[in-house]
Amino acid sequence: MTIKAVVFDFGGVLIDWNREYLYRHLIPDDTERRWFLDNVCKMEWVVQQDGGQTIEEGTAELIALYPGHEALIRAFYARWPEMVSGVMEEGVALVDRLEAAGVPLFGLTNWSAETFPYAWERFDVLRKFREIVVSGRVGLVKPDPQIFHLMRAEIEKQLPAIRPDELVFIDDNLKNGQAATALGWHGVHYTGALDTETKLRALNLPI
Repeated sequence: MTIKAVVFDFGGVLIDWNREYLYRHLIPDDTERRWFLDNVCKMEWVVQQDGGQTIEEGTAELIALYPGHEALIRAFYARWPEMVSGVMEEGVALVDRLEAAGVPLFGLTNWSAETFPYAWERFDVLRKFREIVVSGRVGLVKPDPQIFHLMRAEIEKQLPAIRPDELVFIDDNLKNGQAATALGWHGVHYTGALDTETKLRALNLPI
């Protein structure tokens, strides 16, 4: 078995993004903050923007549902950079080692098209990928199989006739990894660099 390319998710693997980083300042009470993030600015809402809805539209829709929380809702994207603490060094080290070994690297991320430029401009690790599929740009989000098909099509432009079983996909979201596996890829659930390194070695990757 030969792996010909590795595809990385970004958030939770290479980039440390967390809603708590902002909202623990805006809502100091733990119970109140948890309710807000579970019911108002919840991940299902974030995924709408990751899937291509504009921030303006998403914000307006949510304010219409929760007008009493308008200020906190507007803060989500107005102060979005405060949710990004930087890169995850262990994940970046994996990228560096695979790159040094000559393994072709690609990126597949659920990310709003409007906020992705912030990360692109600040985190050099993102420039190590030959191609990146950003969900907000293509109007699809993981774990939809169609976004994996788009990623594979981009990979095939550089690695013609590559087979699904020659691809590895690394994601901190278990469902996304399972979706890749269901398509014949080698889905790796990222729970830490050491565990992922072990899994990549088992796939005979030079790491």
